[in-house]
Amino acid sequence: MRNFVYIVVFYLSLIGLQAQELLTKDEALRISLEQNFDIKVSEKNTEIAKNNTSIYNSGYLPTANVNTGLGYSSNNSELKAQDGATIGVRDAASTNYNASVGLNYLLFDGMNRKYNFKKLKETLNLTELQARQVIENTLLNLYFSYFEVARLTENKQNQKKTLEISKRRLLRTGYSAEYGQSTKLDILNAEVDVNNDSINYLESKRQLLNSKRNLNAVLGRDVSVTSFNVETDVVYAINLNPDDVLTNALANNVLLLQVNKGIELSNYDILIRKSGWMPNVNLTGSYGWNKSINDQPVGFSFASNERYGLNTGVTLGWNIFDGGRTKTSVQNAKITLESRVIEKQQFTEELKRDVYNAWELYKNALFKLEVQRSNVETNKRNFERTNEQYKLGQVTSIDFRLAQINLLNAEQDVSTSKYEAKNAEFQLMYLSGDLLNN
Repeated sequence: MRNFVYIVVFYLSLIGLQAQELLTKDEALRISLEQNFDIKVSEKNTEIAKNNTSIYNSGYLPTANVNTGLGYSSNNSELKAQDGATIGVRDAASTNYNASVGLNYLLFDGMNRKYNFKKLKETLNLTELQARQVIENTLLNLYFSYFEVARLTENKQNQKKTLEISKRRLLRTGYSAEYGQSTKLDILNAEVDVNNDSINYLESKRQLLNSKRNLNAVLGRDVSVTSFNVETDVVYAINLNPDDVLTNALANNVLLLQVNKGIELSNYDILIRKSGWMPNVNLTGSYGWNKSINDQPVGFSFASNERYGLNTGVTLGWNIFDGGRTKTSVQNAKITLESRVIEKQQFTEELKRDVYNAWELYKNALFKLEVQRSNVETNKRNFERTNEQYKLGQVTSIDFRLAQINLLNAEQDVSTSKYEAKNAEFQLMYLSGDLLNN
């Protein structure tokens, strides 16, 4: 019966494992690009910027308007002649109809329209860079969240293994006590360790579930879906070097590209402000129709009057002096450009600093990982030897527990270092502008 129960439990555990979805890094990347909310918002902002660069928002198209109207009047009139005779008219009605089609086109506005349109195109490029920044930040957050799930998965496995060892120790201590080889204190110590390991195991499960919910939030999917596993294998880049990373960063870093784009926009702002010194030339044209019907029977007037025809004209306006407002705006635009150039110099130096710091972090993380891997092997051998000696009664439970904790800590440290090194690698790729090519 006991063997039957073990078999049932074994198969149930297999079914539970099969029900766990394996979320690969590539699949997580695909989902986040399709469903992440920040990316969706940035796509909408890009659509707006594209609409702003349309010919319909350029000012190069003419404007047209249609006007029509109807007027009616009814008046009482009294006419008095030179001889004193008076003629009175009551309810004399007149009706007026009019309609016109007008066209207006700006021939020249001092190049304001031209530079505004170019600025809108550069604004679209800036918006696309901002969208790229959102994507890169999302991917960086995605990878950090993904590998945090992987780290906590290994943490949970290590805690579970430690708990199982402590349970076997408690069971063995109980058997030994029956034969007088262990004391009640040994049993109590073993029970305390089982309780502590149980608490740690439960805490590791809680942390893992929370990290999965955080990952789901980045993916843009239901945060309650936690029945999935992630890949825990990590492969590091073999061709990274600081000189290449710095060169790529100065050429492709998305934030530096935005700074450069801001300088281009400032140049256009200066040209736009200078257009205030230039004249404006407008072409106007209209075709109109007007008809009046007069029912007044007195005086010298026509019964109806109808007019229609084409009217065109060119107007020139030149604000020769505007009180210095244009001069002030041009000066301020130049100062803004100078400020952005200074900001670029500052950001470039900060970017160099960040690249060098990230490289040192990455290099140290890889070195620490190799050392801790060696440390794990040393602690495994130490625990195995201590375990054998403990079975023979040659070491105390305190020594056994110390070896057990040392092994657990070493395994946790190597797991942490493994993902810290990968995260440092992703940070380098983010700074160099190569994260999307990873």
